[in-house]
Order: sequence, then C-alpha cells, then structure tokens
Amino acid sequence: MIMKPFNALFFEIFGAFILILIIVSILLRGKSEKLKKGILVTACLLTLAGFVLYKYKLSLDADYNVLRAGMGGFNWWGELPLHLCNINMILVPIAILTNKRELMAFCFFVGPLGALMALIMPGAEFQGVSILLPRMLGYYGTHFMVVIECLSVVTFGFYKPKIKDLPRIVFTILVISFVVFMINMIMRWTGIYEKANYFYSVETEGNPILEIFYSWIPYPFLYLLPSILILVPYMAVVMLGFGIGDKLKKNKE
Repeated sequence: MIMKPFNALFFEIFGAFILILIIVSILLRGKSEKLKKGILVTACLLTLAGFVLYKYKLSLDADYNVLRAGMGGFNWWGELPLHLCNINMILVPIAILTNKRELMAFCFFVGPLGALMALIMPGAEFQGVSILLPRMLGYYGTHFMVVIECLSVVTFGFYKPKIKDLPRIVFTILVISFVVFMINMIMRWTGIYEKANYFYSVETEGNPILEIFYSWIPYPFLYLLPSILILVPYMAVVMLGFGIGDKLKKNKE
C-alpha cells in the first residue's frame, strides 16, 4: 500500500475516482439542474470538511513537521485552502450557484491541472509511505476529489467550453492569481506568515518549471505569466474540440 506517483496503486486509485465521475455523470443525465448542483456542492463541502480534518491531523504529525522544517514546520496560515488545487473546493460551489461562466471555466481548466501537478509532484512527505497514513489519505483524497469535482462542472452539464470565453477566462485567471499574490504579500508584510507562497506566486520553492520562468522574468508574480500564456493554446484546443464535437452531433441529427 505504498503510494508513489505513477506506481500501480496511484493509477488504481486515480482510475477508481474517474470511474466514480463517469458513473455519477451517467446516472445524473437528464436529471434536474437543482439535483446536480446539490450533489456537486455537497461533494465540495464534504471535501472541504475532510480537508480541515486532514490539516488538523497534519498539525499533530511529528514526521511531517520534521520533513517541513525548512518551511518552518506546520503553520495554519500556510495550510489554508488557497493553493491552485484546493481553492477550487470553494470556487466550484460559488461558480455553479452563481452561474458564472468565467469561474466555471477557471475550475474546469485550471483546477484539474493544479491538482494533477500536486499528485504527480508531491513533496517528500507525501510519497513513499503507506496510503493509510492520515496525511496520505488527506493529501491524495483531497486532490483526487478536486480533479473530479472540477471536471464535473462540464460532465454534469453546467458549463460547455466555447472559444469566445477565452479572453474572459484569461482575465479571470489573472485576477484570481493577483488576489492570491496580494494575500501572500499581506501575510508577509504583517508578519502573520513570512513564508506565505500560495499559487507559488512569490517564490518557486525549487519547482524546475517555475525556475525556468523566473530566469526569464526574475520578479514575484510576474514570473507566472509564461504559465498563463501556455494555458491559452491548451484551453483553445479543448474549446475547439468541444465546438467540433457539437458540429458533428448536429450533422448526425
């Protein structure tokens, strides 16, 4: 039961979560929007509750504190749901309850990527040990749930990607990223948490890809701009794919 990125257990658990998404999406086909929203919002709230419990267990984990000594050990201000992956536990319910296309697009395009990055590049404290450890159950459970919750925004029928949405989505990504960056800076300026680095918008923390971006633009927040530019063609391809799918469907009809 040892968990590592890309080992058999990793793929088995990931496959199980994707299967759950497929089954639930099929069962909800043709059901009311109210029911679909209720199920997805409930799932996000339960994930958020599990996230809080997981962080509480983490605060008591002596091994975790040793492994995170370089970052000052466990600190509640550093464990808020403001990272690129887990912020979607909050944004998904807001997006679907307010019917904000830009937010739904952010959750669908950015949320799964953020969660997958965390899953395939976990810190040393989250790999090479039993999945049954509380910190492992919390870490992987949260991130796998975020992946399927963000994908549910489309599979449940709340949002269909369209190329015309692209400018507004880019603007939304920039706004959310900048707001999180300012939260980091406020925490650092006030001394609340001097290592605040949500969205990795202040420091690269050794991430090889972000290190390259920082070598191009050696300024906090601004060095993230290349990653946003990379997202644009990815989102455009996905949107075009949905558009082609719609045309093929209409032609068959």
